[in-house]
Amino acid sequence: MARTTLFQEALSGTTSGPVLPLDLDKDAMPLDLSSANEALAGIDAADIEAFNRFITDTLIEGNAKAGIGGYLEDRHLYRKSPLFNDGKGEPRSLHLGVDLWTKAGTPVLAPLDGTVHSFQHNDAMLDYGATIILEHDIGGLRFWTLYGHLSRDSLEGLEEGRSVERGQVIALLGEHGENGGWAPHLHFQLITDLLGKHGDYPGVCRPSEREAWAARCPDPGLLLRRQDGSEANG
Repeated sequence: MARTTLFQEALSGTTSGPVLPLDLDKDAMPLDLSSANEALAGIDAADIEAFNRFITDTLIEGNAKAGIGGYLEDRHLYRKSPLFNDGKGEPRSLHLGVDLWTKAGTPVLAPLDGTVHSFQHNDAMLDYGATIILEHDIGGLRFWTLYGHLSRDSLEGLEEGRSVERGQVIALLGEHGENGGWAPHLHFQLITDLLGKHGDYPGVCRPSEREAWAARCPDPGLLLRRQDGSEANG
């Protein structure tokens, strides 16, 4: 049976908690950051400041506390960055997690019981910044959740193997100057095969490799639920 199917079955009887202290159904609006979004047509994809202003202005206009979206979204912005495009082949532009765009300093919560697998400050421009990976086990099925674009302080005092409980604050969202240069947001990703990685994991892949990476990184909407267990939008 495919890893993704096993994962879905394991989660079928599990109720997760939120990853942010927000009701995503009421407080968040969907954000389309794909190349198909005509509203992005006038923005230079290489100009991260303009991109960040677009995020902020869109949330203000939508009277939303947060923006949500991005799973398997093809984002032209990444093709302009050396981090995702080394000029030697197909750029990485397909987003493997869900982004939750909201204020810096917002607490990040563990959606399930688990342990701290690893953490790292990935400080390249447009990278994750401070990153935490948690390890979980449901009915013998092991998987991981990744949290990117955190504050640097979120890594202080962390220890690998430390237990975390569902609903526990594990980090705070980072400011623009410490989270890889992005407007404040959480990159949340599910991972069923960690590939031996430690403190870091690809959050963007080549579009031609969509099937393989989608199998390793199922839709985070499986865990982005309200406290009553119903799935959030996005």
